[in-house]
Order: sequence, then C-alpha cells, then structure tokens
Amino acid sequence: MTTPTHAVAGAPTRAVLVGVDIAQSPGFDATLEELALLAASAGDEVVGRVTARRRAPDAALFVGSGKADEIKALVLGTEAHGVIFDQSLSPAQQRNLERHLGVPVADRTSLILDIFGDRAQSHEGKLQVELARLQYLATRLVRRWSHLERQRGGIGNRGGPGEAQIELDRRMIGERIKSVSARLEKVKRQRNTQRKARERRGTFRVSLVGYTNAGKSTLFNSLVKARAYAADQLFATLDTTTRSLWLGEEAGSASLSDTVGFIRDLPHKLVEAFQATLQEAAEADLLLHVMDISSPHHLEQRDEVQRVLAEIGAADIPQIWVCNKIDRLEESQQPREASDWILADGGRRIRRVFVSARDGIGLDHLRQAIAEAALEHSTPTLPAPDSGLADGHLLDHTSPHHA
Repeated sequence: MTTPTHAVAGAPTRAVLVGVDIAQSPGFDATLEELALLAASAGDEVVGRVTARRRAPDAALFVGSGKADEIKALVLGTEAHGVIFDQSLSPAQQRNLERHLGVPVADRTSLILDIFGDRAQSHEGKLQVELARLQYLATRLVRRWSHLERQRGGIGNRGGPGEAQIELDRRMIGERIKSVSARLEKVKRQRNTQRKARERRGTFRVSLVGYTNAGKSTLFNSLVKARAYAADQLFATLDTTTRSLWLGEEAGSASLSDTVGFIRDLPHKLVEAFQATLQEAAEADLLLHVMDISSPHHLEQRDEVQRVLAEIGAADIPQIWVCNKIDRLEESQQPREASDWILADGGRRIRRVFVSARDGIGLDHLRQAIAEAALEHSTPTLPAPDSGLADGHLLDHTSPHHA
C-alpha cells in the first residue's frame, strides 16, 4: 500500500484488513491469514481485521454502509493508515470507500501488484510488472491520481485535473502500454530462441510450479546447488532462472526452471503480463508441482495451481507432485512411503514424492522420479551422459532476486 503522508516516515503502514464472504464463496479465507502474509510482504503492519457476509457486493461501498461505519470506527481506534480488501474493488467502490473511511483503500489486486513491483529484479520482470500496473491503472483514472497531474497555471487550475486532463493521461498510459508490450514481445522472442536451442540439444525440460511460498526456490537450490533467492515469504522470487540438472549416467542432463509462484485470485492481468515467464511451464516436458504439505490449505492451493496451469495451456503436461515440508509434519502425519502413485482428476496417474527441500529429505527419490520421466520421454537426440553439464550449469538466465 502506498504510505499516506500522515504515516511516520520509514515506519510500517498500519493497515486494517477486510474480507467479504460473497454468497458463501468456497475460497473465502475467514482468518484473512493469506492477506495478512501479503500485507507483511508489502511491509505493512496489520492492526485489525474485519469480516462480513453478503449475498452480493454493495454497488457503492462493497460492504454496505453499516459495515463501512464499523470499519471506520476500527480505523480510528487503531490509528490505521489504510484499509486493504481481500477482494477486488471497482474504481467507484474504492473511491467511495476512501471518502467514507478517510484513509487510502487498496484491494488484493493492487497489493499483489505492489509486491511484484518491489520484487522484480530482471529487466523482463520489471517490464511485466509495469505492464500489469498500467493495465490496472488505466481503469482507475480519477481525480485523486495526483501523480499523473502536470504543472499548470492560470484559469482552470482549481480542483485538480479536469476531464480533458484525464483523457490525456489515458492516452499517455495507452501509449506506454503499447511500448512496454512491444518490448515484452521482443523478450518473448529471445526466450523462444533459447528454448529452440535447448530443443535442438534434445534437452529434457523440467519446470517448478506451485503456490507461492511452497518452497520452490529452496528445492531448486537443493537440486542444482544454486543460490537463487529463497525466503519464507510470499513471492520471494519472480524472475525465472534455468540451470542444468544431472540425472545420472542413463538419463543424462535436464534443464530445470524455477518460475513465479501462483496464488488464489492471481490478477488476470498479471497472468497475461507474465506470459513470457509462464511459457517456461507451458512448454516444459515435465512439471514439478511443489506443494506445502504442512499447510492446512494445501488441497485448495493445489487446485488453484492446476487452474492457472489450465489457463496457460499447461494442464496436460506430465506432473510429479512434490509434497514438500514434511519436516513440519507431526510424527503421526508422516508419509508411509517416500513415493507413491495416485489417481488425479480425469483418471490420470500422478506420482507423488515426499520431501523436505530444506533438510534434503527425499531428494534422491525425486531425482530418480525425474530420471524415470526423462527416460520415458527420451528420444535419439537426448544428450549423451558425458555432456559435461554438472548440476547448476547456467543454461539461460534472467537475473535472480539476489545473486
């Protein structure tokens, strides 16, 4: 959330969280725990939480006037600097709520965009986030966007930018969207060239996918002895890194890519903007779907990842379900076998491997499962075992979050 002027400089923005259960939505988070993690990732301090239940959103205030008054009282009582909604707000609802509450209001989409903006490190990542931000902003050009004002003098300066100025700003944003889209298209062509080079080498392509904070980057580092940034926070890594993974004498080397994490209600514009990055998953030969098996919500998180995979055309790619963080399970919850097979939706058999990426438990079984998948997929162009690519050899790379 953008820090308001009355917040202490350098201090966390104090935020009240609001969640609304619309018609008993199955994805509703009554604890607002994930929103709190997102807020913490953005540097906000959560000082209050409010939940409500409605059959449909209120057209003006989303939560209705009574609940809005309750939120306002909590804002005053906690001296909060702003309010964050767990659902997407229309521009009119956001504007009305800010007038009613007297503090800035953000929704889930803008919060995720802020986090992505802070975390993107590579040229490609920054372009993708900028495009998503511009597309989001284009629908919300109202008088309060003071950062889009231009210096003007004389008659008509009263009351901020007029309608003509807003139209100019819309045109300016539209032109910027075209420019950024063109630059991203160039990046996409470069990535395609890299992929075709790997295809010519016959490289078996493996991509890590999963819900944010499931441990993808930690697993990536453990498998290829890399130093990609990994932290216990949402969206720790946004930029894709691809390195070689040695699978043994028989299977040879594969390429392993770490990709951006998914999350519930990931803004559609972000999915569109990150198409070049997500293409790594869409064109992989095998997906390692990493899950935080210790999370009470891991089944819902798994289904959300599957939904996004279907959206980017990756639903039919073979998968291994990597059940991570078994070190956090109670003794009675520990898996009986290191690996097994289950029947997923549609009757497809999927292999599960239980690991702790942090402690290195189960990684040998995972390597073996990947090697077997590579051999099953093998063609005469598969690299010979003496290809000389050791674990961690950089195949193609956009700068990781930290070196």
